[in-house]
This record gives sequence, C-alpha cells and structure tokens, in this order.
Amino acid sequence: MEESKVINKYKLVIVGGSAGSLNALMQILPSLNALNAFALVIVLHRRSTDDMTLEELVKIKTITPVKLVEDKVKLEPGFIYVAPANYHLLFEADDRLALDISEKVNYSRPSIDVSFESAAQVYGSQLVGILLSGSNADGTEGLKYIQKLGGTIIVQDPKSADMPFMPNNAIANMTPDRILDIEGILDYITNINT
Repeated sequence: MEESKVINKYKLVIVGGSAGSLNALMQILPSLNALNAFALVIVLHRRSTDDMTLEELVKIKTITPVKLVEDKVKLEPGFIYVAPANYHLLFEADDRLALDISEKVNYSRPSIDVSFESAAQVYGSQLVGILLSGSNADGTEGLKYIQKLGGTIIVQDPKSADMPFMPNNAIANMTPDRILDIEGILDYITNINT
C-alpha cells in the first residue's frame, strides 16, 4: 500500500509557456511515452482568434491521447489537455476543468499564472509546474504559489529557450526545484512517478 503512494505521487503536470515554447513542446511531445497515472495540461499564450490548430498539432506530435478542453470536462490520468484560446483555464476540486472569460492577466487569456495558481489550490503537493520559453513575466507568480502549496516547480534552462525572458524572470524571483533543458524536462516527465 505504501508503495502505491510513492508511484502515484503526482496527479498533474501543468506546462506553461509563451513565445518559443511551442518549439520546446514539439521536441518533448514526440518522445513522450504514455503518461504514468497523471494528466498533462498545456497552457500556452495564443491569439484569441486561434482555432483548433494547436490541439491538432499536439495530437499529431504525440502518441498520448489528447482530450478537447470544454467547460466542466473531467481531468483524467493518461491524457493531454490543451488550454483553449481566449479562456482562462481553471481547476475544480472534483477534477473538472473550468473555462473563464474574466479579464486578461499579463496581457494574456489563458494566463499561465491563473492556471498555475488554480491547479495549486486543487492539487498541492501532487502538482508539477513547468515554465518554458516566453517573453513576458507570466508564470512566475503561479510557480511561487505552486511551490508555496508544496508542489514541484521546474523552469526551462534559459540557455535552451528561444525566448529566455520568462524563465530568467522566474529564476530571478524564486528558487526552482529544477532548471532543466528540453531533454531534462522530457526525462523528468517520463520518469515522474517511477
């Protein structure tokens, strides 16, 4: 019984990013094996006019099944979820996702901070937050909140980021649990609950 607690330490991995993060994801997703008892949520800054292009691209690049995010959809282990354009993605205590159209945060909707903070409130120490490449400060406050509530935070090594401002800002304002390049992030996610 004690062993299963260790195996399933994490229920959710949430990845946030902005400019340059799609390139990082396109390197990670093709090599990502089936998720081990957790869900992966991707929150990227997108134009409000984006259609399903990002979701379709993610589906093409991974063997892991991708579920469409709709309001009140249940978050299930083994799936990838992509935050839709023009909505903040929130997490509810019953493992459901909620879509919110309140004001933009850090000029963005979805906002990484909003999603990270909401996920931290629900999953606490069972959450891993990963911040990728980007060109604004979104994500830093959310990572701080994840860490405060016992979750694990990882920041992409700025040297491996197309746009290093976002990871540099996070590193300057906190001490991440890990700073990893693309290969390191892939390895971490692959072995997360082993």
